[in-house]
Amino acid sequence: MFTKVLIAEDFQDTNNGIVAAITKKLSIAEIKEELYCDKAYNRAVVACNNNSPFQLLVTDLQFKEGYADRKLTSGIELINAIKRVQPNIKVIVNSMEDNPTKIKALFEEQKINGFVCKGRENLNELMIAIQDVYDGNDYVSPQINMNANNTIIELDDYDFLILKELAEGLSKKEIVLKFKQNNISPSSESTIDKRISKLFDDFEAKNTTHLIAKLTRDGII
Repeated sequence: MFTKVLIAEDFQDTNNGIVAAITKKLSIAEIKEELYCDKAYNRAVVACNNNSPFQLLVTDLQFKEGYADRKLTSGIELINAIKRVQPNIKVIVNSMEDNPTKIKALFEEQKINGFVCKGRENLNELMIAIQDVYDGNDYVSPQINMNANNTIIELDDYDFLILKELAEGLSKKEIVLKFKQNNISPSSESTIDKRISKLFDDFEAKNTTHLIAKLTRDGII
């Protein structure tokens, strides 16, 4: 089992819960925790310089601003920074993120070894992830469908015009009226209705609010 683990999480209660769970269920001799990416990075650098590097980094992706200026503001930046110093460190991301495309990118670009989605079984999954990663396997929370979102959905300028108006809170009828007033074609209600319905289907959205939220989260709009 790993003997030295670094935890980066900006909520003290979450840190305490992780440390308590690891201490209780896994035989890990040294566990250090930090609330800020910069401090976690500095601790990792000092450990490397002392020839006693951390073997595993467990980090969130999002970190709230604190009392001091930050050079590293996210888990991704922290992972990249530590890997420049210690390329072979194992990494498990512990996050609320549930977008398969973004999670897949973490494995491909940041070369992480495990991803745990925060939820009711968070700590239990994290223990499993740590064991799997130690055994040389990758781990992804079972509720994440890594085969989802593999089909690239291409949006044209007309789609973006409709999405912009939906994001502004306009109804279908209001969009029809605005398109007609601005000579945007096609502007028929049936065409706009079909295009919006297709967007709902393509992105598996339940309603307009859900659609806009998903596209905003994925960085599409």
